Amino acid sequence: MQDILLRKIQPGDNKFLASIVRETLEEFGANRPGTVFFDDSTDQLYELFQQQGAVYYVVEKYGEILGGAGIFPSSGLAPGVCELSKMYLKKIARGLGLGKKLIETCLEFASQNGYSSVYLETMPELKKAVTLYQRFGFKFLKGPMGNTGHYGCDIWMQKKFKAPIAGALN
Repeated sequence: MQDILLRKIQPGDNKFLASIVRETLEEFGANRPGTVFFDDSTDQLYELFQQQGAVYYVVEKYGEILGGAGIFPSSGLAPGVCELSKMYLKKIARGLGLGKKLIETCLEFASQNGYSSVYLETMPELKKAVTLYQRFGFKFLKGPMGNTGHYGCDIWMQKKFKAPIAGALN
């Protein structure tokens, strides 16, 4: 992971990240209604992740943005629950351990900021990501949590931290 920079999102990252999200969904045939492909917020990730309890991390190499992931206090989630959100990597960045690093960093943020569990939504087309989530201890749920508006996602997962931490931000 030499020459890889992991940092928080900046305003100038929006167009690059939106492109990565949409290109990835197209690549896997998951560019359908009810997914982030059609969300207006996909073009404004910097602004979206400025609220309390949220963070978005970007990975880059030699100034080229390779992808990112974030933690977000999504609407309708129970107190103490946040969402692992908008995790996408360019094709050339997959298999390098960057997804693992992003998840570790996001989970650390969630734990340190008082969240007791992390929820995510995904699709069967993104099966390698699902396998990675399972390795991190995410368990399948029977249905969605909260109100993300992503009715195109039909895999729901949650990771509970061993000892819930009081004082979640959402």
